[in-house]
Amino acid sequence: MTVEDKLSAPKRRTRAEVQKLVAEFVSSGMRRSEFCRSRGLSFGTLDRHLKKRRWKRKSRAASAAGRLVPVELAARKSPTQHEPSCGLAVVLPGGRRIEVHPDFRPAFIDPSDGGVA
Repeated sequence: MTVEDKLSAPKRRTRAEVQKLVAEFVSSGMRRSEFCRSRGLSFGTLDRHLKKRRWKRKSRAASAAGRLVPVELAARKSPTQHEPSCGLAVVLPGGRRIEVHPDFRPAFIDPSDGGVA
């Protein structure tokens, strides 16, 4: 290696080249330091592109699964029943239930004491 080689700027890789290197790393089974040293790649570049790859896979999986959940509309209770009606009820997995009654006013909640004013 000559002095000129040491002083020159590092080679800039194309996106396709970096993606190919990341795919090689994932399939290689090598340690990160070992792989980067053998390919002349910085840790930062490899890490950045690995994070992008993970993020894309997560977002693809989330969009494939969909963000919508099935909703069941229950029939209204007859007026002869004297139970207080509920404006909105959300039943979570495991049986937990969140209810909002029609006369609920958010102004009654005082967050400073953690409850209703």
